[in-house]
Amino acid sequence: MNYLFHLFLSSPEQDLLLGNLMGDFVRGRLEFADYPANVLLGLKQHRQIDSFATQSSAYLASRQRIDPQFGYFRSIMVDVFYDHLLARNWERHHPLSLEQFARQIYQILEKRFDLLPAELQKIVPRMIQHNWLVSYRDIAIVEPVLIRLDQRIKRPTPLAAGLEQLKRHYAALETDCDLFVSQAQAFLLKEEALSNIRK
Repeated sequence: MNYLFHLFLSSPEQDLLLGNLMGDFVRGRLEFADYPANVLLGLKQHRQIDSFATQSSAYLASRQRIDPQFGYFRSIMVDVFYDHLLARNWERHHPLSLEQFARQIYQILEKRFDLLPAELQKIVPRMIQHNWLVSYRDIAIVEPVLIRLDQRIKRPTPLAAGLEQLKRHYAALETDCDLFVSQAQAFLLKEEALSNIRK
């Protein structure tokens, strides 16, 4: 769900970016997945970040800020909120403008389209046409994103009502998100160092 965040945390190599973006569309054990080595590394990194988020003090604080009535779906809401907050404050975290970064990602997706899982191939044309990665900056886009996610889930969810939670806790969630950026980057540096030691 949080496409921008996973792309932001990825190493800039094209296949690593692809793997990080594809993470929500590739299931099962990665050793059986038929992808180039760096795509597999990106997929692994995506899963590491998702796992890390469940232990991050910043992420957990954000989840607790959301009304308990949203239950399990609070995690999905935090993912969406963090994409918005990262986009809003992008210049604090990345040397490229969000527009430049998004163009690079779209070019990679078009170039490597045949490599993408079928479900992601269906999404990519809309992502590019409507410039999703940049549009996350606008708070007005959060509600349609939550509604789309609600429609993808077979059972009824409260996601469509989630925008009010972002508005109510905006400043605190923004602080959490900035801290999560730092925590996740430190985690990935540590994982990279450990990987190099194992080699």
